[in-house]
Amino acid sequence: MFLDEAIVEFTSGKGGSGAVAFHTEKHVPRGGPNGADGGRGGDVILIADRGRRTLYDFKLLDHHEAESGIHGLGNKRGKNGKDITIRLPVGTVVTDAENGQVLVDMTKHGMKYVVAKGGRGGHGNMHYVNSVRQAPNFAEKGGPAEKVKVKLELKLLADVGLIGLPNAGKSTLISSISAAKPKIADYPFTTIVPNLGVVSFRDTTFTVADMPGLIEGASQGIGLGHQFLKHVERTRVLVHVVDILPIDESDPVDNYELIERELDLYSEEIAARPRLIALNKIDMVSPEVIAETVAKFEKYGHPIFPISGFTNRGLTDLLNTMTDVVEEAVPEDEIPVFMPTLEKQGEDHWEIVEEEDCYRVVGKRLERMVAMTDLERKDAVRYMQRRLDRIGVLEKLRLCGAQEGDTVVIGEFEFSYIDES
Repeated sequence: MFLDEAIVEFTSGKGGSGAVAFHTEKHVPRGGPNGADGGRGGDVILIADRGRRTLYDFKLLDHHEAESGIHGLGNKRGKNGKDITIRLPVGTVVTDAENGQVLVDMTKHGMKYVVAKGGRGGHGNMHYVNSVRQAPNFAEKGGPAEKVKVKLELKLLADVGLIGLPNAGKSTLISSISAAKPKIADYPFTTIVPNLGVVSFRDTTFTVADMPGLIEGASQGIGLGHQFLKHVERTRVLVHVVDILPIDESDPVDNYELIERELDLYSEEIAARPRLIALNKIDMVSPEVIAETVAKFEKYGHPIFPISGFTNRGLTDLLNTMTDVVEEAVPEDEIPVFMPTLEKQGEDHWEIVEEEDCYRVVGKRLERMVAMTDLERKDAVRYMQRRLDRIGVLEKLRLCGAQEGDTVVIGEFEFSYIDES
């Protein structure tokens, strides 16, 4: 089953907590703290794979979760959680399902993107030793997991797109020039999902997508218009297949202009791409009708090819020109690899939002800091308070008008504000 859209939830692994421990060796007097760190939580990594053709797997499993890190134990560091890799078809656009922001466009085979970063392992108490605090009895909790709900949208990556009305013969054509085996019948709307085929001609290969038949109003979403047209976005060359003898006795020129109008309404950029016109089913008409129809289409200024997808007549000329146009339209460039960043942009930004019954401190960095603090230990809370003071949070709360006893919310935790100024 072909599936080109899916809503999926990805959850990274939580970090393991650091350990509180002290040297206990017999011959190490005053050995001090040696609590080890917790392990890092696993990442969720997306990889573009040309071997994948559909998002159907995500219909069966719509939640993926990485392994959490192991807690530190004594002076033994916790084990890191395993990353998980999710393979997506090349051409998948990953969008935040909550705000619609595009996270990444997986346009090249091998591209990688960390969609959910694993929580950092918490520091053991050995990290908190200084000249004043020589025997800290607290450690850092593991970083929280990151949960992301995304929309996956597949837009086929093809060099050539076959467009035209239903029953124009696009499926027959792609089956004749490639190894694709689409469903073919003598009634409209045989094709309800795009078919992708690989054409091997001369000394090169390229991909051709048979787009499902469009109808009038497709640019406004009538029928399955938007679902069909989005696959045209990635093609570099369009071959407009026109039935020279429509079954409904309509005018081939009118049919051609209908589809071209829908393309122009949907996207002027797409409508401006290189175009070839394939007048199909010439095996069903006389040479005089072929010549008359070709003359009618010459006004559009595109190369015209009378063909028969059924008998293969005229396909060599079409493939020659198709290959030439593809080679001109496709630049030779190196495949870039999308390298994930260790820190996502904007994580250092924070602000204070005054609500009806509290002051809410918003910012991923501060929310993570509080979540990783062992709030049951006074020393850990005091350490967190000093960090918030250095960052400027307490001063900004004062400037916002916070009074003694007011509620301050950071992430999932509530605190009472105490003015120590």
